[in-house]
Amino acid sequence: MKRFAELASPLGPILVTSEDAVLTRLYLRYDRVPAGTGWTEDASAFRDVAAQLDGYWAGGLTVFDVPIKTEGTAFQKRVWAVLSEIPYGTTVSYGELATAIGTPRAVRAVGRANGSNPISIIVPCHRVIGRDGSLTGYGGGIANKKRLLELEGIHFVPATEDEGVPFVSP
Repeated sequence: MKRFAELASPLGPILVTSEDAVLTRLYLRYDRVPAGTGWTEDASAFRDVAAQLDGYWAGGLTVFDVPIKTEGTAFQKRVWAVLSEIPYGTTVSYGELATAIGTPRAVRAVGRANGSNPISIIVPCHRVIGRDGSLTGYGGGIANKKRLLELEGIHFVPATEDEGVPFVSP
């Protein structure tokens, strides 16, 4: 059965979807609920997801254990699998991520796969930053990426509008 719900968060509403009790989507910024037939709105189906997110927002939960299912290409799934291994409070560059999946020259493709991550926060694409330590691209918005990293103890110095946001230290 396909279900969806909107969950409240410190970053604004989050859209979550599941199929057969397995989380398939988590979007921070979205403009519509799932289209098509067969979707049922059911917040009760996401109690465990909501509870784990609440633990994360409170700073007590550092590893999620909700069952997830991603749909994508084999390359995207490799990227998302490595994203899932980036520890809480840690960042890696797009280049380091490309190297970790065995394709060091595929930095842009890794960036696109990172940007296509359907389960943000739980598959922590926000932990990927620019080579120079700057915050770059995030489907949930750069301000939210910064807030997520700061929640995890990673702080950044202010920058001009023309620059990214350089890493300072955890």
